[in-house]
Amino acid sequence: MKYIIILGDGMSDEPLKNYGGKTPLQMAKKPHIDWLAKHGRAGQLITVPDSMHPGSEVANMAVLGYNVEKVFEGRGVLEAASMGVKLGPGDLAMRCNLITIQHEKIKNHSAGHISSEEASEIISFLNQNLASEQVRFYAGVSYRHLLVVKNGVKDLICTPPHDVPGIRFLDVAVKAKTEKAEATSRLLNDLILKSQKLLENHPVNIKRQEAGKEPANSIWPWSPGYKPAMPTLNEMFGVKKSAVISAVDLIQGIGVYAGMEVIQVEGATGLFNTNYEGKAKAAVDALKENDLVYLHIEASDEAGHEGDVELKTKTIEYLDQRVVKYILEETDKMDEEVVISILPDHPTPCALRTHTRDAVPFIIYKKGMQPDKTEVYDEFDVKNGSFGLLKGDEFIKTFLGTE
Repeated sequence: MKYIIILGDGMSDEPLKNYGGKTPLQMAKKPHIDWLAKHGRAGQLITVPDSMHPGSEVANMAVLGYNVEKVFEGRGVLEAASMGVKLGPGDLAMRCNLITIQHEKIKNHSAGHISSEEASEIISFLNQNLASEQVRFYAGVSYRHLLVVKNGVKDLICTPPHDVPGIRFLDVAVKAKTEKAEATSRLLNDLILKSQKLLENHPVNIKRQEAGKEPANSIWPWSPGYKPAMPTLNEMFGVKKSAVISAVDLIQGIGVYAGMEVIQVEGATGLFNTNYEGKAKAAVDALKENDLVYLHIEASDEAGHEGDVELKTKTIEYLDQRVVKYILEETDKMDEEVVISILPDHPTPCALRTHTRDAVPFIIYKKGMQPDKTEVYDEFDVKNGSFGLLKGDEFIKTFLGTE
């Protein structure tokens, strides 16, 4: 038996008043996903515990069956793993966004989706001017980078920048939870202020502004943690060989700790213009060598953060036409049976432009299975599904047939 999870990050949403009370999933033309819903079984999954922030890192780990309240150590450590950055004892790793500040407010969490080439130049510049024996920046993809602070204290309140567009940055600056973390908090806030002075007239930003693009005029560190102790999928569920395909560092980092092969796809951007066909082909090829493939596609989440309803709807249609269609056709030819699941990790409602912790809709399909009453795939029809409301590791155990 082979297994593939197709995860459309942030794909679910809330009813939109200006669109007849429909969600992007309801508006999108997605015949292949709807076919899976009609011929498979459906349900809802709680991916974010009440005690935790509804981040993609938490939600994707939960989809894979991790007890996130026990093993989660922040987004930064996951991205460090994907980047091959070795963390020692006491190394505090943090996601470090390049963002746009305008009139002292956070305008854009991604510096207008800055290119990796431009961002790499800026991160190198920051290392030249701000790095020390204690502080080091590492370049990642687009706006997503890494900051490592030696002997940093993680007892901090850090706000994800995509949660606070339009908010004065000083109002959501890093705060210490404990007296022990005060020095780390001061260090990080000092780095933010210094980065703004350094980047204001950086050549990359001057060129971007001349081209009508958002400047990367500030860093924003968040999601601090130390190296986690995560069991592999083999240790938890007996999945001997598995692979992850994603354009996003943190998903790749989850894969590293989960014992999965990380497969890179040329042209995978994490945006609406990602290489859908390349990722679909890579997933099918990976199924031939692995028991489980985790195919993560970020585009819908980014559209949700932008509040772009039409683009989010289009990304779902791209997922259907350019990924799911191919995977259905190719897995149908395989000698070995393939179980397919489709779901988001969390909702990213366009009206809110940030994540919520609402349960997400999922489908599980296996050729010849007795379908339930689900007719189409959206946030509401799956409530007719036979799986009901799952939480914890119930989804992955159900999917793998171990329960």
